[in-house]
Amino acid sequence: MAELVFHTGPMDCGKSTLALQLDYIQTTHGRIGRVFTSQDRAGNGVITSRLGLTAAALEVAADFDFWRYVIGELTTGKRVDYIVCDEAQFYQAEQVDQLARIVDELQLDVYAFGILADFRTRLFAGSQRLVELADRVETLPLGPLCWCGARGTHNARTVDGLMVTEGSQVVVGDTGSGREVRYEVLCRAHHRRRMTATRAKATLSPDPLPFDPENF
Repeated sequence: MAELVFHTGPMDCGKSTLALQLDYIQTTHGRIGRVFTSQDRAGNGVITSRLGLTAAALEVAADFDFWRYVIGELTTGKRVDYIVCDEAQFYQAEQVDQLARIVDELQLDVYAFGILADFRTRLFAGSQRLVELADRVETLPLGPLCWCGARGTHNARTVDGLMVTEGSQVVVGDTGSGREVRYEVLCRAHHRRRMTATRAKATLSPDPLPFDPENF
């Protein structure tokens, strides 16, 4: 029985690494799949992991139709056994509906990977629809740590070092504005207090923070 499985977690928890590993395992067992992504930090048509792994992928634009693509592949004699979808939070809700249809009507496994919520703690449209439709939602067991040492669960956006809670939902790479936009994973308590590692270092204590990257 084919499944639609959504693997989720905050930034830096290994989603893209797992997506590439899953594709590798499937291919070593003779299966042939398709790998998709959207707005990867390295550019279009590629999946990159923070461990340095990379692989070519099909780019999912807002008007991409998964159903039409897969039907086109199958009716021209090409083989498709499974689908891997990275950065699925950026997909349109309608595209997730298409993935569910592929699972149900074509009996192809679909493995989706993505962040659940944005820097405002609001669900991404693609992730919300995946939670609504997936046969299983799997939270990755390993994840980043907040600067305080607690489990990192919330994605924070900083602009010129200051945490912000308003703005466009999607900002990938250089904005061209001359302002430095970065992301940091925090525990819920420090996300609520807007206490990033930079702010904590400046205001809390002269002692080194327990999990400050500069200490290693």
